[in-house]
Amino acid sequence: MDTTECNQGNGYDHSNFGIRVSSIFVIFAGSLIDPGVLLPFAAVRSKRLRVPDWVLTIMKYFGSGVIIATAFIHVSRHGFYHPSHILTRLANNQQLLAPATEALNSPCLSGPITEYSWAEGIALMSIFFMFFIELMATRFEALRHESQDLETVNLFIKSQFKAGKSSNNACTLPSSHQTRPANGVEEQGLRDPTFDDAIAGTENDVLVSPTSVNHQIAYDDNLAVQLTAIFILEFGIIFHSIFIGLTLAVTPNKDFKILYIVLTFHQTFEGLGLGTRLIDIASQPKKNWIFWVLALAFSLTTPASIALGLSIHESFSPDSRSMLMVNGIFDSISAGILIYTGLVELMAHEFMFNPTMRTAPMTTVLFAFLNMCLGAGLMAMLGKWA
Repeated sequence: MDTTECNQGNGYDHSNFGIRVSSIFVIFAGSLIDPGVLLPFAAVRSKRLRVPDWVLTIMKYFGSGVIIATAFIHVSRHGFYHPSHILTRLANNQQLLAPATEALNSPCLSGPITEYSWAEGIALMSIFFMFFIELMATRFEALRHESQDLETVNLFIKSQFKAGKSSNNACTLPSSHQTRPANGVEEQGLRDPTFDDAIAGTENDVLVSPTSVNHQIAYDDNLAVQLTAIFILEFGIIFHSIFIGLTLAVTPNKDFKILYIVLTFHQTFEGLGLGTRLIDIASQPKKNWIFWVLALAFSLTTPASIALGLSIHESFSPDSRSMLMVNGIFDSISAGILIYTGLVELMAHEFMFNPTMRTAPMTTVLFAFLNMCLGAGLMAMLGKWA
């Protein structure tokens, strides 16, 4: 394909400009409010709504299915493509990582990038990179937990002595905190007066139970793991939302209306899926600001990208070599992140490693599974038009 055909512009014309501008506000409202990210939050926090638990279950697992399907069937950019591009896509039956594969396999590109399946390769590298990040985060949390555990034991011993425990009635730690003597120190060293003086507390010390402190440590560890997973999910969603907005802004009029409708549903359902994950943060008094930051970041990304696309429509060419490479690489990264998050966090952790689901009745498990399939199926169906 010659250079002229590959850089012939985006097909944008100035008609229906008002409708294009309206998409900024409609998609923002759908992503954030109706139903969007805030619907699960309102359902949980509002005393007036009194939403039944089964409705929350539908929203949670339906949203999970939407996110999983998005990883494989992104919003396609076939509205930009010339007939030869569409025929190539149909001949290759490209479904997995659709837009990334389309972009990086475009006839407009040449050289080494066309000699390897880079879309799948980049997605694979993203999956392993995300796994490495979560693995390291888990390891660091485990080390921090061990350090805090030792501090809890020391604090408990100090508080016991400060409370007036006699040396003949030494405190006995719970079994989870009993340790063998180390470095040649005998157990009776705990009752040695010198040892008593060394660990004697101050007047401001209070009696602390290691059990209550460890509950807080375990709670903090679980919250840290949740935050890591949510940040990874948000990162992947925002990545491809940028190009969704740019795509809609410069889509030719003959394709704009159908893409407008489909993208509104796409962002709405995706916001619902993200919102069901963010409500766990919103319930924490000191962490609820993170909910609002992440909710607004998702809701504003696509509208901001639409506004950017409208402002640069004269110079923006989605079929240019540079744009094809950037779009293909970013879509591949986003797909890898969402595949990892979907399969590991939303499927494996939710169904197989979640104590609640492992002990739940079979009807509850099947109900959740079918709702996840429904969300994935609906998103896959939307992929027919966008």
